[in-house]
Amino acid sequence: MSRVQLALNVSNLGEAIDFYSRFFDASPAKVRPGYANFAIDDPPLKLVLIEGGGEPGSINHLGVEALSSAEVAEAKRRLGVAGLASDDLERTTCCYAVQDKFWVQGPDTSRWEHYTVLEDVSDEVSDERDQCCVGTTATQPVAGACC
Repeated sequence: MSRVQLALNVSNLGEAIDFYSRFFDASPAKVRPGYANFAIDDPPLKLVLIEGGGEPGSINHLGVEALSSAEVAEAKRRLGVAGLASDDLERTTCCYAVQDKFWVQGPDTSRWEHYTVLEDVSDEVSDERDQCCVGTTATQPVAGACC
């Protein structure tokens, strides 16, 4: 089952984790320096918290987390047929995980990613977290976005 991803910029990661843990009655799936995510079943949501990534309380980016690379490829094909250009990243390290993904530029500069996690990576690779965040979509750089 795919789930919608909402990545939020937060000013204090600890406070945000505490609030969203209580709000969704869930524990984070992953917590790293300046980063946390929740894999929420009900409603199906991947909530990502990015400390210092932008204006606190604003949306960093949006996305869809898929279960497999085949689902990501099918979504890319479908969106290509619909005339939406994508910026593709295969086996990229991003936010403490190796992922297959692509980015699409939405209206009003919204950025959407469609991705699957292939494997988690350790804290030692944390410097690589922003590699996926530097690139371009069809119309604008995606620097500063992070999954």
